Amino acid sequence: MYLKKALWSKGLNLESQSESQSEAPSSSTPDVADLVNSLHKRRLYREVTLALRTGLRDARAEFSFLRVRGLRSILKFLRSVAESDSMIRLFYHGQSLPELRVVPVLFENSFNQSKDEQAPTLDHIFSVEPIKITSPSTDTEIALALRVLEGCCLLHRESTALAHQHKAIKVLMNILFTRGPLVQGACLDALVSIMLDSSANQTDFEADNGFEKITELIKDKQVEENIRIRCGEFLLLLIGHVNGRERPPMATIHEDMKRLLGERSASLIWAASQFGSTLDPEQRQMALHIQARRVLESLDLY
Repeated sequence: MYLKKALWSKGLNLESQSESQSEAPSSSTPDVADLVNSLHKRRLYREVTLALRTGLRDARAEFSFLRVRGLRSILKFLRSVAESDSMIRLFYHGQSLPELRVVPVLFENSFNQSKDEQAPTLDHIFSVEPIKITSPSTDTEIALALRVLEGCCLLHRESTALAHQHKAIKVLMNILFTRGPLVQGACLDALVSIMLDSSANQTDFEADNGFEKITELIKDKQVEENIRIRCGEFLLLLIGHVNGRERPPMATIHEDMKRLLGERSASLIWAASQFGSTLDPEQRQMALHIQARRVLESLDLY
C-alpha cells in the first residue's frame, strides 16, 4: 500500500534514540532529528502527490474499467489518509492545487451523463480526425465515485463547496432514482456527507424537494427493504446531525416530516435521531440501523 516507512528513516530514528540514551549526547542530535522529520515530510508529500496524480489520471480515462481502477486507487488512498492527522493535513494541502482536486474529476467523468448521449455527426464522419469515444459509467464505477466523494467531503470540508459548484444535489438525486441498489446505498451516504456543514447544499436539497423524494422512496413497498432501511438511516442523520444547527436552511423540515410521514412516525424519527454520540462507531452504526428499522416498521404498520 502507499505511504510505507522509509528504511533510512527507521535507521536514523534508532541512531538518534541510542545517542539520546548515552551519557553525553551529541549537541547535533536535535539537528539530525529535524533533518529526519523534514525528509520524512517531504517523502510523504511526494507519495501523496504521486498517489493522487496516478489515481486521477485513470479516473479521467475514456474507458470505464480504467476509471474504476483509478477510483479504487483513490478510495484506498483516502482510507490510508484517514488514519493519520498529518496525512489529512497533506491531503488538505493537495486539494488546494487545481490539478490534484478529486471532486471536479468525479463530476466531469463518472457523474457526467452527457457523455452517454454522444452521437457521431457529419463533421465526425467526413473528418480525418477520429471521433473520441467514451464508455458510459457502470453502476460499479458510480458507486465507487460516490464513496470517493463521501471520503473527500468528510476529510476536506472545502470539497462540499466544490461539489456545490457542480450542482451535486441535483446530480446525486438523479442518480438515486435512476440507478440500482448498489448505487442507491452509496448515494444516500454521499448526500449526507455533502450536506454536513454546508448550508448551500442543504438549500439545494430543499429546493429540489429532496426530503419529499426520500420519504416517497421509503414509503414505497416495492423498493428493496435494504434501500428503505438506508433511507430511514438517511432521515435519522438528516434530522439529528445535518440539520442540527441553530439556523438551519431546512427550517420547515419538521413540519414537512409530519405532513409526509404522519405525526406518529415523525415523532419516532425525531426521538430516534437523538441516539447517543458517546457510542463507539460500530455501536453507533448498529443503533442507527436498529432505529431505521423501527421507523420502517412504523410506516408499514400505519
